[in-house]
Amino acid sequence: MADQDRPQITLITPPAIDLDIFPDRLAAVLDSADIACVRLALAGKDEDMIQRAADACRLVSHARDVAIVIENHVLMVERLGLDGVHLTDGARQVRKIRKELGNDAIVGAFCGVTRHEGMNAAEAGADYVAFGPIGTTPLGNGEQVEFDTIEWWSQVIEVPVITEGALTAELVAKFGPVTDFFGIGEEIWGADDASAALKALLAPLG
Repeated sequence: MADQDRPQITLITPPAIDLDIFPDRLAAVLDSADIACVRLALAGKDEDMIQRAADACRLVSHARDVAIVIENHVLMVERLGLDGVHLTDGARQVRKIRKELGNDAIVGAFCGVTRHEGMNAAEAGADYVAFGPIGTTPLGNGEQVEFDTIEWWSQVIEVPVITEGALTAELVAKFGPVTDFFGIGEEIWGADDASAALKALLAPLG
């Protein structure tokens, strides 16, 4: 697969971060692979914890010229010097958030499995649209993104598409030719060597 056709990678953090360990693990992965963006996918409502985790990950990411966005916490973007926000509720807030953050900020939208929601987000000004899961997972309602949805999107819509959720090497091989990005997180963080796990997952891309 030619480099210009090779999907880029959005690296998704775990929902909970150990600040004594994770920044070094993040740095190791960023140093081992070409990562386009880091997404802070932090669970919970502890503002202090989220700020400290975001600060630590921003320092690691920006030191390597990698953009970093945060899930949903729009107020944190400017306060913490992040590059943008990843909205998990589809197209609903895209237009409003784009107005708040301006044209330079990254505004992305997760749109589940529905092409229509993705189109609405793109029309509202999203920089990218994410679909998932593409793999089998016990979470959610069991729906998966169909290959045809991603293939159609990449042929018809100019806004980049991220494919994510329960990725395997087989799915990377299948979706690689039609997606702009893969969103990868839980697939690698459980391994002792996250960099090696990422390399194995992306091996089909060549």
